[in-house]
Amino acid sequence: MKPNNDLESNSDRPRGFWSDNIAGVSPEVIAAVAACNAGQALPYGNDDLTRSLERRFADVFEHEVDVYLVSTGSAANGLALAAVTPPWGSVLSHADAHINRDECGAPEFYTAGAKLIQLPGKAAKIDLDALTVNATRMVGDVHSVQPSSVSITQATEVGSVYTLDEIGAISAICQSAKLALHMDGARFANALVALGCSPAQMTWKAGVDLVSFGATKNGTLGVDAVVSFRKDIASALAFRRKRAGQLSSKMRFMSAQMHAYLQDGLWLHNAAHANDMAKALARGLASIPGVEIQQVPEANILFCRLPMRLIRGLIDMGFGFYHDRWEPGIVRFVTSFSTTAEDVAELKRAAFDLVDSAGAISGVEV
Repeated sequence: MKPNNDLESNSDRPRGFWSDNIAGVSPEVIAAVAACNAGQALPYGNDDLTRSLERRFADVFEHEVDVYLVSTGSAANGLALAAVTPPWGSVLSHADAHINRDECGAPEFYTAGAKLIQLPGKAAKIDLDALTVNATRMVGDVHSVQPSSVSITQATEVGSVYTLDEIGAISAICQSAKLALHMDGARFANALVALGCSPAQMTWKAGVDLVSFGATKNGTLGVDAVVSFRKDIASALAFRRKRAGQLSSKMRFMSAQMHAYLQDGLWLHNAAHANDMAKALARGLASIPGVEIQQVPEANILFCRLPMRLIRGLIDMGFGFYHDRWEPGIVRFVTSFSTTAEDVAELKRAAFDLVDSAGAISGVEV
């Protein structure tokens, strides 16, 4: 997504809170890519580095897994859902899920036509009653798409996090209705550190079948993965990845990124820092007259309601963020592993400078 063109920053040094994918790459990842550049290696994932990555993921998840590296999270989601959803099937997800709002029909494309069913729920989390009803709706009726899979976003698009009990409850419904459970983990690490649990507890132990394991938003150059706990879909995923153009010929460079990402807890450190910066930003903005925090961030996304003149003033001062994509006055700030405490402090000071003691916006025309 591009920043809003109508209110672009006038600053020569934009201070961005648009998303966590505007950040650079962790130095450890850059070093790993450079290190694997020497010499030759077999293509298409037959190199030693890629083969060892599956073992590393198995250690991380405490479970035998199949791992399929891809270049984008949209590809990971589409391929994962296609492996468990036939063209006449349906994917049940929250209405605000990324697969529904922001992937330009990619899940429908990869599944060759499966339908996305939008479910309600507070804080962008699926309502269990709605899921129960839709999990068996029109089953066996040849005139209707057949419920086939459920996709949950962890962390969600509003920065909330499914608890282990909530995941378990969704899994129980899926198992009863014989539906596959997919987790869109574009911000998997952010959710994990927010819950303080293990990857196993947040996935297969809670009943998740496969995960879109995100890394690009949290420090890699450009690699995500489909991690599957089900051996029965391994062949389907392998062929679908190739057919989708996602089987990289020089996969060692993708594997090097993921190895560095998982090495010495870098992924967890990066996510914890991003989460902390979002909480600090929420605390800072909450004390400013006219600012309404919509929900205390559990991960690294913060939604606020701001007066439009304050929004314009911040943008004119060089701060970047998305606004008015949801409703007038609603702003989204996203922090990353590279967001600094000074970045947060600067935004807070700028907001204070724009708001006088009476709560009026100063120095900005309506």
